[in-house]
Amino acid sequence: MNERWNDWKWQYSHRITSVDALKKVLPLSEQEQTDIETCLGAFRMAITPYYASLIDPADPNDPVRMQSVPSILETRPDPNDLEDPLGEQADSPVPHVVHRYPDRVLLLVTLQCSMYCRHCTRRRVVGEEDRVITEAALQKAVAYIRAHEQIRDVLISGGDPLTMSTAKLEHIIALLRSIDHVEIVRIGTRVPVVMPMRITAELTDMLKKYQPIWINTHFNHPKELTADAARACAAIVDAGIPLGNQTVLLKGINDDAETMKKLLLGLVKMRVRPYYLYQCDLSCGIGHFRTRVEVGVEIMHALTGFISGYALPKYVIDAPGGGGKIPVGHEYVLSKDDKEVVLENYLGKKYRYPQPGA
Repeated sequence: MNERWNDWKWQYSHRITSVDALKKVLPLSEQEQTDIETCLGAFRMAITPYYASLIDPADPNDPVRMQSVPSILETRPDPNDLEDPLGEQADSPVPHVVHRYPDRVLLLVTLQCSMYCRHCTRRRVVGEEDRVITEAALQKAVAYIRAHEQIRDVLISGGDPLTMSTAKLEHIIALLRSIDHVEIVRIGTRVPVVMPMRITAELTDMLKKYQPIWINTHFNHPKELTADAARACAAIVDAGIPLGNQTVLLKGINDDAETMKKLLLGLVKMRVRPYYLYQCDLSCGIGHFRTRVEVGVEIMHALTGFISGYALPKYVIDAPGGGGKIPVGHEYVLSKDDKEVVLENYLGKKYRYPQPGA
């Protein structure tokens, strides 16, 4: 192991971005090399040495490998693919701001990530250029937020905001904190999963100055719940920052109840609250990851009542075209009228609840 292994800047600067580099850590057949090169013509690759170290080189279906190593399937279009599946461009009043919900906005501050997930919903832009938001664009975005007093919650995302320097990130947060009506600042990041050494005392000490800060991260499989990841999550929570997790339902990776149960219980043990389970979006080149919606409903039904409620995320479809997150789930209300509601519990037993005044 390199003596700078635990230095996040070394991890970032030594990301695996080419087939030649990947061959040094994974055995690749000639066909696999050709397929990856073909895929890189459309979508870039970047894998931190840390995340690559989690891959079982003998398992072609390793869940970490499937999330990070390009597949030829990404080059085979699906008729349902959309360039901008969530309609973010239509909801962008100024560059870098997505204003879909009345009281909150998404602020996209970078196109860079430490690891380019093969299932990325924003792959049309993320990873295409190694750049962060310019000061002029940032000031324009902040001016929009300042002018709209209904905005009380800003989610900083990208790309991954934690790939930026701590000083740059602080500059952005400080600007948001200078706006009286912005009550909550959130950060969306995958670095606790793919580059946990980025969670330094310098970073958490900075974030503590701007509370309330909330962070959501993105664990998809129990194999990602390493000791290093646990330490990173503990540092965030110990800094007084609530930490949630958003999982994407991925075919062949976590689309069964036992895998999902192990992931969710592992997360709460690490003091990470499962927040959303997303149906995989309609982004170009990721159709092979999408499951039928019934699979997600069945997984959630199989877990409800068998693990604690705080360990259960909300299963949602982020509606294509910008409709926002729509909860999807098993129907526990069998019937209802003016007299009573007939319910089914997690074991399938029926119960009746009388309506008030009936």
